[in-house]
Amino acid sequence: MEIPFTHRQSAHCETGTTSNLLNHYGVPVSEAMVFGIGAGLFFGYLPFIKLNNLPLTTFRSATGAIFKRTTRELAIKVETQRFRDPEKAMVALDSKLDQGIPVGIQTGAYWLPYFPPAFRFHFNMHNSIVIAKRDDEYLISDPVFPEPVLCSAHHLKLARFAKGTLAPKGKMYVFREVPQHVDLMQPIKKGIKVLTNAMLKNPVPLLGVRGIRYLAGQLEKWPRKFGKDQALLYLGQVVRMQEEIGTGGAGFRFIFAAFLQEAASTLEDNRFQAYSERMTQIGDHWREFAVVAARNCKGRAGENDSYAVMARILIECADQEELLYQDLANSI
Repeated sequence: MEIPFTHRQSAHCETGTTSNLLNHYGVPVSEAMVFGIGAGLFFGYLPFIKLNNLPLTTFRSATGAIFKRTTRELAIKVETQRFRDPEKAMVALDSKLDQGIPVGIQTGAYWLPYFPPAFRFHFNMHNSIVIAKRDDEYLISDPVFPEPVLCSAHHLKLARFAKGTLAPKGKMYVFREVPQHVDLMQPIKKGIKVLTNAMLKNPVPLLGVRGIRYLAGQLEKWPRKFGKDQALLYLGQVVRMQEEIGTGGAGFRFIFAAFLQEAASTLEDNRFQAYSERMTQIGDHWREFAVVAARNCKGRAGENDSYAVMARILIECADQEELLYQDLANSI
């Protein structure tokens, strides 16, 4: 059975999957609105957590948190299942599809053959929606692709039971109950409150605005502390997390800017339009950092591309974000 499902491409898999499921059930919310209600924006520099043997930098909240917050705030009841047996997991998926129910799944991106080779890495929190089975293939609304894609049952089973960190264990989820009317005003305010608290009041110095400043201080020391080659590896990891993995730091800030623009209309408050413009400028500043860092990583750094310059850009990002979050906190 093929479910009549409208596929919309998005910037990020979790927000896109959430938005597409909501729209399917008659709740017309954009990816940006999901990101804002779900308090997706964040920052953390976690040197004790390694990804490919290099420190982890995150520009968004924990994977899965956006979906959970959004569905909770919109009073959506969700049924979630995990499995030990891959065969039972595939039977359960087929059963939901036979009932005409689109199924959200968590997978390991490395095992999805429709991903271009350059983008196939071991990331086990990729979200998409299965909307049909055709013989031995599944039709998937993967929101980071322009059109639905096909995946063999063999490869989908591998992806659903990928090993390693945050293994999906066959996770699948469906909407059980969706209210007929959704009021976005309070969820918008709640999302902003959660975000501003996380970025301004986090007691851990590695997180929030303090975390950006901490990274700036550490980054400036890397050439002396680790030597040129190791410093470039650390720098490259930050840029990769910012610009390539899960939309990236600047990209997430642009999505949040779009959310603030929508919030201005919903809340009937023009201040949020100005906040949106400020967040866009902050995203541009993060991109400026990425450009300078990329020149270093490619051996093309000029006189004005030093680690001290990059650290100053990060401090400026932290200062601008802190002021914006303070204004947002005072506006709700």
